[in-house]
Amino acid sequence: MIIVDSFGWIEYLIDGPKAQDYEKYLLKPSKIITPTIILYEVYKKVRQERKESDALIIYAQMIKTKIVDLTAEIARTAAELSLKYSLPMADAVIYATAKNENCKLVTSDPHFKNLPGVTFI
Repeated sequence: MIIVDSFGWIEYLIDGPKAQDYEKYLLKPSKIITPTIILYEVYKKVRQERKESDALIIYAQMIKTKIVDLTAEIARTAAELSLKYSLPMADAVIYATAKNENCKLVTSDPHFKNLPGVTFI
């Protein structure tokens, strides 16, 4: 199981320069864990730049993954990780979810560069 960060989803959806690097991670939704905050970030970004129907189509694809809600334990872990690594709140929640689910985080977000358990593209 892996988490593909918002950067990865968006890069893939816009067919950016790293889209092919992310494609291999996104082909099997059953192997992806998606924190609810990533649903928020991706839906919002797509909705800002495209039609609501486009955002809903992408949302429908994302909910085929294993969705993980923000729990009290993840929130506490996120706060600790934010303090330790100077992560913004959303990134800390994503990283804490990866830790809680014992899975790799795949991203090209510079906030995560060189952190343990991160596959940086």
